[in-house]
Amino acid sequence: MQKHEGNADLAYWLSNSSSLLIILQKSLKPAGSSGTTPLKRPQTQTSFLGRMVFRASNITVDMDLVRQVEAKYPAFLFKQQLTAFVEGLYGMIRDNVKREISSVLSLIIQAPRTAKAGLLTDQGSNWQAIVDHLNDLLKTLQENCVPTIFARKIFTQIFSSINAQLFNSLLVRRECCSFSNGEYVKQGLEELEAWCTQSKPEYAGSAWDELKHICQAVGFLVIFKKFRISYDEIINDLCTALSVQQLYKICTQYWDDKYNTESVSEEVLNEMRRLMNGGSTQDASDSTFLLDEEISMPLSLEEIADSMDSKEFQNVIPPQQLLENPAFQFLKS
Repeated sequence: MQKHEGNADLAYWLSNSSSLLIILQKSLKPAGSSGTTPLKRPQTQTSFLGRMVFRASNITVDMDLVRQVEAKYPAFLFKQQLTAFVEGLYGMIRDNVKREISSVLSLIIQAPRTAKAGLLTDQGSNWQAIVDHLNDLLKTLQENCVPTIFARKIFTQIFSSINAQLFNSLLVRRECCSFSNGEYVKQGLEELEAWCTQSKPEYAGSAWDELKHICQAVGFLVIFKKFRISYDEIINDLCTALSVQQLYKICTQYWDDKYNTESVSEEVLNEMRRLMNGGSTQDASDSTFLLDEEISMPLSLEEIADSMDSKEFQNVIPPQQLLENPAFQFLKS
């Protein structure tokens, strides 16, 4: 963990330590508790130990039968420390990629002011750089057999970070709250949507859903006749995830140097003011409308255990050292 900049090393230890943690979770019970018989999990469920079968010749060992043992303070302390270790590894991997992507987002948070071909190419390569970071992380997690539940949660939090950074930029920087910037960010978001589709839900999970704020905001920015839209249409159809304060901020900051389009009507703005503290715009000027990022690991030990992939060892080639040991001749059968 001291070499926290290397995601390959961190992913390796996340894979191994989380597996050990689940074994402890299923094997240990508090001293003096009842129930010393093997625990049989329902056949409809799988876990890291569920349906884990080793076959050699006619020998079959069903690890779905897990005998719990009583454990005292040192064992539970070790389990507690191992849990913290897993959480630390998870957070380091996530934060490493977030830092890489954040440095790129700062370059593409606003559309280029000029239409020079070279500049537009550079901006396009920045969006591709984000996709490359996502692909590198996915490859690292797959190569190190990191449980897919960790992958889904990591990508979900990374996309949540992208959503917060892009969306907050619209709210605090008027130069970003324009029609042309909406078009530009919308094109970049389409690349991220394509990545989620290609990566499949097994790894991407619900990551795309985390971009709903920025997707709805840029969708609103690129509407031509905003002055014809009613407040009800905005909150019920176009921007269902946005608060009144956020909508008010975007509508009052909106500008268009490309098509000369207007923002929403004064009637819609008055309705927003009425809903914000009885007509006061104080709420629209503070920071309560900004999005926060999730920094904890949103996983419980039970979630990890219940989602662990089942393992099948039928086609695994034993290590040469075991094959040369007379006590393990049965492996050749």
